[in-house]
Amino acid sequence: MGRFDGEVVWITGGGTGLGRALALELGRQGATVAVSGRRADRLAEVVEALGEIGAKGLAVPCDVTQEESVQQAVASVVAQAGRLTIAIANAGFGVAGRIATLSDADWRRQFDTNVFGLLHTVRAALPELEKHQGRVVLLGSVAAFVAAPKNGAYNASKAAVRAIGDTLSAELAGTGVTCTTLHPGFVATEIGRVDNQGVYHPDKRDKRPGRLMWTAEAAAKAMVGPIAARKREHVFTGHGKVGVALSRLAPGLTHWLVAKAR
Repeated sequence: MGRFDGEVVWITGGGTGLGRALALELGRQGATVAVSGRRADRLAEVVEALGEIGAKGLAVPCDVTQEESVQQAVASVVAQAGRLTIAIANAGFGVAGRIATLSDADWRRQFDTNVFGLLHTVRAALPELEKHQGRVVLLGSVAAFVAAPKNGAYNASKAAVRAIGDTLSAELAGTGVTCTTLHPGFVATEIGRVDNQGVYHPDKRDKRPGRLMWTAEAAAKAMVGPIAARKREHVFTGHGKVGVALSRLAPGLTHWLVAKAR
């Protein structure tokens, strides 16, 4: 018996990286998993990989920045799987650059995916989740707590995700639907090779600290427990927990440390 037997899970940004790893881990634990994203070939590969481990997968292409596309994706999941019980808003990317140099277009592009895309996902899924006392899962980041230089737009988007998660948890209290916000530290995914326009460059150097990087598979294993337990918020990776603890207990020291990285 798996912890997610009978669950129908929908993951945005499910074709690569953390979304893909999470789809496979949930599939191993009994869930039917629908994966969404803009690249149909990547989604098909995840569905094939799910089949190879004996799990059922669905490819449901959508663009989270387009609300109608997200609504259609939910309708497709329900039509194919019969219901939706867990919605994971995982789609996101990072816009890099100093606040003084980023354009309004850069900020809008960042928020269109990481914040409005997440809101589209939540709003589209909630009516179905309410039928089954389901779960909303939001992908935040340690960046919501520790604001590194040259990542202001990304930091702000993840701080917004954390605020949305806190608010949604309070608004859903007593309804049977719960919201879990997950905050990873550095995870080895494609995000470090995606430019400010959201385009993936396989030859681009990932500037994040390799020694601190978790694999996507290890991160996925760390995520399923808090999802199963319906935790309100969970920070993971060792360095992530240290960073968040420092930001709360020693904000002055934290500011000094991150300022050194500028």
